[in-house]
Amino acid sequence: MSATGEAAVRALYHELLDAWNRRDGEGYAACFLEDGEVIGFDGSQHIGRADIASTLGRIFASHPTPPYVARVRTVRFLTPEVAVLRAIAGMVPPGQTDIAPQLNAIQCLVAVQGEGRWRIALFQTTPAQFHGRPELVEQTTEELRRLL
Repeated sequence: MSATGEAAVRALYHELLDAWNRRDGEGYAACFLEDGEVIGFDGSQHIGRADIASTLGRIFASHPTPPYVARVRTVRFLTPEVAVLRAIAGMVPPGQTDIAPQLNAIQCLVAVQGEGRWRIALFQTTPAQFHGRPELVEQTTEELRRLL
């Protein structure tokens, strides 16, 4: 697919993470289709912009959420209007200066183009714990540290 399409999908992902890092639930939710879905790090599910904005608003009001540091690994087009982005992400907890390996994640985003822009249909964050493979945890953490 086009380099322009890939750049737009990457920009959408960064817009999502920027909204998280600003602790902006409305901005985060605006990245989604009206019926878009989030599956969180803990397995929680939120469906629809209103639910996503409301839930994140409560989380941001009550918890000092760490900011994301991330690297896009791949963008793959299923059709010219549907793309899958895969990334690794880490977080630096408040008051710290280093990636917390226990918060590393694999993120997957399904983006759909319509009405002149790309929006997220599904965003999932899965813990990157790599059970029994500590070398993969360290490799991921080192890759993310280079982004700091």
